[in-house]
Amino acid sequence: MDGLSALLEGPRARSAFLLRCLMSPPWSIRIEDRAPLSVVAVVRGEAWVVLDSGSTRRLDAGHVALLRGPDPYLFADRPESPVQAVIHPGQRCTTPDGESLHAAMALGVRTWGNDQDGEVLMLIGTYEGDGEVSRRLLAALPPLLIVGEPHAPGAALVQLLLDEVSKDQPGQQVVLDRLLDLLVIECIRSWLGGSADGDGAGWYAAHTDPVIGPALRLLHDEPAAPWTVASLAGRIGVSRAALARRFTEQVGEPPMSYLASWRLAMAADLLREPQTTVAAAAHEVGYRSPFTFSTAFKRRYGASPQAYRSRHRGDVDGAESA
Repeated sequence: MDGLSALLEGPRARSAFLLRCLMSPPWSIRIEDRAPLSVVAVVRGEAWVVLDSGSTRRLDAGHVALLRGPDPYLFADRPESPVQAVIHPGQRCTTPDGESLHAAMALGVRTWGNDQDGEVLMLIGTYEGDGEVSRRLLAALPPLLIVGEPHAPGAALVQLLLDEVSKDQPGQQVVLDRLLDLLVIECIRSWLGGSADGDGAGWYAAHTDPVIGPALRLLHDEPAAPWTVASLAGRIGVSRAALARRFTEQVGEPPMSYLASWRLAMAADLLREPQTTVAAAAHEVGYRSPFTFSTAFKRRYGASPQAYRSRHRGDVDGAESA
């Protein structure tokens, strides 16, 4: 499996929050929903996004922004506009003083804003559960990623979402979930391909390297193999020292460190699947000792594999029963 395919296994929206947003100035919305990933496509007009870190960027029509949570951020007609609405976890909307805005801002089926004829039209999609976006994907993304031009490939997906979002037909949520997934994937492909804002991920660029590319593919395809730097170097026909040095330069960490992270990320994704047991996940990624697996997993994710599985199995059950 190539690195991009492995990365893009991540988005799997389940009843994702998605709506049209129509706004006329002045407006400012503070997002505090702690969602792992949100998508904002500007269809008409312009908007500013302001991260709590201080970074400020303008979005024009045709731009799509991916915002990695859980840190809060601001969307506004101007960075200095006073906050009028706050979005809390569960997509609860209030004034800064805590008064509900649900009725006042509702404009129809999956449509929200302060003006039915607003000069700014945005599509907003939110992955609300951790289990919907793999940690591999979130770790690769910057806090704010902006892609797109009016005639970019993602523009067709934005138009499809715009056409579908206000419909209320059987199976509509599944259609919207899949379109949102595809839009996220298209944005990430554009970014990693170098045609978008940002420099891309170092490990992805390393796939073009004649030595590191084959090494990464072997680790991705055979994560459970008893790899050592020497055995990996032997499979691709270079010296152990050359592989270790070049891998660290290209990827940013040594081969075995990368493999350990890859195995645990794969295990975390597997544990989100209802049919996967802890023992099966450990075996699938190459851990022969349950104790070793549990220790490494808890060190990385702050919870035992069983606790992590139970928590995310609850997320899946809740989405399926919604």
